[in-house]
Amino acid sequence: MGDDAAKAAREVIVYTSPLCAPCEALKKFLSAQNVEYKVRDLMMEEDAQDRLDEAGIRSTPALEIDGQLYAGDALNPQNVKDLLNL
Repeated sequence: MGDDAAKAAREVIVYTSPLCAPCEALKKFLSAQNVEYKVRDLMMEEDAQDRLDEAGIRSTPALEIDGQLYAGDALNPQNVKDLLNL
């Protein structure tokens, strides 16, 4: 399995809110790394907000990788690269 196949097999979701500059920066970073991801807007999707509430996350962005949620300091670029094996 090549690197591209490994990246494609992962489910990556970015939880965002409107006018969130860090959210836009995270999406831009993931795109620059050629990582495919879905976007869940907390203002538009109540179940997305519920998902973060259940995890005790109160801020955006949040990043979900294969079912595991990350937020805050865990979203620094080097850590995200490590989490995604980039």
